[in-house]
Amino acid sequence: MLKHPKILGKDELVARLQGLRGQRIVFTNGCFDILHAGHADLMARARALGDVLVVGVNSDASVRRIKGPERPLTPEGQRAYLLASLACVDFVTLFDEDTPMELILAVLPDVLVKGGDWPKEKIVGRDPVEARGGKVLSLPLLKGISTTSLVERIIKNTKGQGQA
Repeated sequence: MLKHPKILGKDELVARLQGLRGQRIVFTNGCFDILHAGHADLMARARALGDVLVVGVNSDASVRRIKGPERPLTPEGQRAYLLASLACVDFVTLFDEDTPMELILAVLPDVLVKGGDWPKEKIVGRDPVEARGGKVLSLPLLKGISTTSLVERIIKNTKGQGQA
């Protein structure tokens, strides 16, 4: 895996966050298989909601279980590194479970954010975050920008082209 000082294991992340309690901790998560402007926009808006932004990234095994054997297109180490390279992201951690619930319970964020394709009532971790007095938000996505649409365009543009 590519090394970056913002990429931490769960235990190290939790320890670092202990020293930051009192600041507003924001958490979001996803596969981030092909990092695009929509992801960067969501990260910037999520970070603006607090003092520290933590991003949970599904491991390769988790992505395969959720999205199928052809995914992820980008390995977990590269996905984590790209997110950690964004100025608005403070910490990145990988998780192997199919949902981020265990990670959310460890991080105990003040604000939980997902993209607008997730209705608030379906956001994993909503109940424990709200029970602690935190906020759960589903932020609008940039129109027409998604990993799925990028993959579909790539496939469409390569159909009919011969193999080299």
